[in-house]
Amino acid sequence: MGKLYDRIDGRIRTFIEDQPVFFTATAPLAADGHVNLSPKGRAGTLVVLDETTLAYLDFGGSTAETVAHIRENGRVTLMWCAFTGPPKVLRVHGQGEAVFRDDPRWAGLIKRFEDVDGPSARAIVVVHARRISDSCGFAVPFMEYREERTQHAEHFARKTDEEFAAYCEKKDYIGVSLDGLPALPLPLPARAD
Repeated sequence: MGKLYDRIDGRIRTFIEDQPVFFTATAPLAADGHVNLSPKGRAGTLVVLDETTLAYLDFGGSTAETVAHIRENGRVTLMWCAFTGPPKVLRVHGQGEAVFRDDPRWAGLIKRFEDVDGPSARAIVVVHARRISDSCGFAVPFMEYREERTQHAEHFARKTDEEFAAYCEKKDYIGVSLDGLPALPLPLPARAD
């Protein structure tokens, strides 16, 4: 039986912090727009800021659909599944905002991600929870977590900030989404660390 929660604390916070992967779901306002669902990983790239606010690093390497949708309408859902232990699916429906590298808030927020920060961090997505709920997860299979994949971090660690900015400018669907919505600001702003 599912349950609603007023805040992210105790068991809910521990559950979120213990999961090695989470998913983001967003959509544009246009009925014919592309719905986006993205897996997110890399340990330490999601933090609980307070009882109703989370943040995660938006890295290079893919398109910028999530950021574009959040810029247009702010709607975002984060989801975690228990692949081990008791069955559970947790969702946080919220209002998101993208904090870009030239935003005055960047320097304070990026400190929360010191262990995983790198040149490929292009935005920080802050999610203000509007609805926090869980469901049974009885149909989610058991899967064993083996280890982190290191290719992403290793690949982008070899790039300077300038090289990463040039990479972003050459890639499709970074400055605008698949549906033509504004996504990341290009040229990519220098970091305000």
